[in-house]
Amino acid sequence: MSSQKSLLIRRARIILPDGELMVGDLLTRDRQIVEVAPQISTTTPTTEVDAEGLTLLPGVIDPQVHFREPGLEHKEDLATASRACAKGGVTSFLEMPNTRPLTTNQQALDDKLQRASQKSLVNYGFFIGATAENLPDLLEAKPTPGIKIFMGSMHGQLLVDQEGLLEAIFAQGHRLIAVHAEDQARINQRRQEFADIHDPAVHSQIQDNQAALLATKLALKLSQKYQRRLHILHLSTAEEADLLRQEKPSWVTAEVTPQHLLLNTSAYEKIGTLAQMNPPLRSPHDNEVLWQALRDGVIDFIATDHAPHTLAEKAQAYPNSPSGMPGVETSLALMLTAAMAGQCTIAQVTHWMSKAVAVAYGIPNKGAIAPGYDADLVLVDLQTYRPVLKEELLTKCGWSPFEGWNLTGWAVKTIVGGEIVYDQGKVNESVRGQALNFLE
Repeated sequence: MSSQKSLLIRRARIILPDGELMVGDLLTRDRQIVEVAPQISTTTPTTEVDAEGLTLLPGVIDPQVHFREPGLEHKEDLATASRACAKGGVTSFLEMPNTRPLTTNQQALDDKLQRASQKSLVNYGFFIGATAENLPDLLEAKPTPGIKIFMGSMHGQLLVDQEGLLEAIFAQGHRLIAVHAEDQARINQRRQEFADIHDPAVHSQIQDNQAALLATKLALKLSQKYQRRLHILHLSTAEEADLLRQEKPSWVTAEVTPQHLLLNTSAYEKIGTLAQMNPPLRSPHDNEVLWQALRDGVIDFIATDHAPHTLAEKAQAYPNSPSGMPGVETSLALMLTAAMAGQCTIAQVTHWMSKAVAVAYGIPNKGAIAPGYDADLVLVDLQTYRPVLKEELLTKCGWSPFEGWNLTGWAVKTIVGGEIVYDQGKVNESVRGQALNFLE
């Protein structure tokens, strides 16, 4: 008898790497997919799942999250966040460095990896954050998907907004640089102009399209000068999409959040500060241009920028209310609902949320359903629509900007390393993800 764990999924509608759909079976053994075929028979002891009527996708890789541990665990922690991931079909995440202490050296990175190994139900990786002083750490810390630079809308050590400092980082090493592209000088100036307004809708005017465009232009200029691998986080404006459409070198990638595709400035009227995030929500025109850029490959993939705050924190009057919203539980269902409505195809969603992320960050054996790939998978129900209900959310902050939205494509079962971690509302707390590897 084999001691290796194996799982046999039968009669699923399987999205293959070429985007084609096949009804068939999938067998995993020892954390990997070993066979995908119309019908599989096996004599070894195997856990079987009847997936008739369900669609099998590669697990989502969310490449931008803020999980708040260490230091801000009252908002979220690695255990609660990874449960929320499992419920949302997210099997791997890349987490940002603005925790306390900041993730700016090997010691802080090792601490996060150690915490995740004990607590995280899904796979994990952690960015190293740039400061004005830590260039040696940026070059040497590992394993990491890349260097995170806050060019704007951040304060303290992680704000790197001087062109000379930015250039020094772009000029040395070859590691991927991921930028939060907003121009801090413009934001500061507009903050003074609008200082007397406490309507959260002013947030989109203070951190306007121009602030985003200025920073993205600068990042692109430095990337081209040094041919440095650049990733533009949460692209939010039509102007940035148009810029990339005209000049996007092969070594530059960009992402967009479901919020920037599906919400716009009209959300402030409905949900107030719950709609406040950085970069801010934009106009319906920006929504349309971002969708087109995503479909055309100008934007490469999807990230949530999951950034939870408590409802008490969000209830403060603007500008004291913090920016950010949760997203890992709803991102896949939101995108699959958009696909069912004709905005894109299911195959495109799996490309944007799995394969393209794995390719961009050099994560081996992830993001596709094929023999030899890791058995990180999600079975979704595309027949049933259910609303987003805050009492069902597993994120510690307990709210969603999409509350009440009627969505399809909810995860029925989420599988990490061949083990079922989420099953129709129940989380298997015994499953642990693994640290991701990154090919540099």
